[in-house]
Amino acid sequence: MNTARQLRDKLEHARRLMDEGEPTLADLAASVGLSASHLQRRFAERFGLSPAEYLSQRKLGTLKGALREGSDVSAALYDAGYGSPSRVYEGGAAKLGMTPARYRAGGAGEQIRWSIADTALGQALVATTERGICMIELGEDAAALEAKLHAEFPKAQLERVDAGRDEFLAPRLRAVAEALAGRQAQVPVDLIGTAFQKKVWDALMKIPHGQTRSYTQIAEEIGHPRSMRAVANACANNHVAIVVPCHRVVRGDGSLGGYRWGLPMKQRVLERERVA
Repeated sequence: MNTARQLRDKLEHARRLMDEGEPTLADLAASVGLSASHLQRRFAERFGLSPAEYLSQRKLGTLKGALREGSDVSAALYDAGYGSPSRVYEGGAAKLGMTPARYRAGGAGEQIRWSIADTALGQALVATTERGICMIELGEDAAALEAKLHAEFPKAQLERVDAGRDEFLAPRLRAVAEALAGRQAQVPVDLIGTAFQKKVWDALMKIPHGQTRSYTQIAEEIGHPRSMRAVANACANNHVAIVVPCHRVVRGDGSLGGYRWGLPMKQRVLERERVA
């Protein structure tokens, strides 16, 4: 077995160990036969996250899923591996965009500021709490976009602000607009999902502009060659259009397949990228 394959297998083994528990970096390194510094660097290169960040994303994804399903907050926190409520408030709540109890309650007690910007691909709704972006949605109908925001956070205090009038929201609106125009832009995204979904989304962001991959190729890339349907589901659950480019995933025969924002939009985006 060549050296590159051996390293890849060790990194996959490290990822599986973190999916099953919460090993320390030292324990993880010893288990896979790498130094801690080498593991830290190589893991980040392959998955786009440090081992600690990977663990954080996995736990947060588990917590969010349980809360969305209506689980008791304390039980959801324990099942996600936080140990005590204070652990999630130290880091998780900021990424969730609000406290777990408020998320489960539809955003009750939260103030969410949002705006809609005209972009090269239509209108984009960007919503944020004081801690970070909590939603990005695309469409042609402003009323429909707003309705989706209300459905996601039905009990939050929603406040629309004019573009450019909010110091926190304005730069994020501009960054999203730049990305949708096909230009390079640093868009702060909060990829909250299961560990599997996160792996799929990471793989999508590595597909170059103007290129596509099949669901089978993505499944093989992330080390789950028989999980094509799960890959498709992860694409369907991507709430960050274009920035996480699920439009670049097509069927094995080259046909478009599905798309959360509609096949006409998928076709437009792919054509724009091919021209660019």
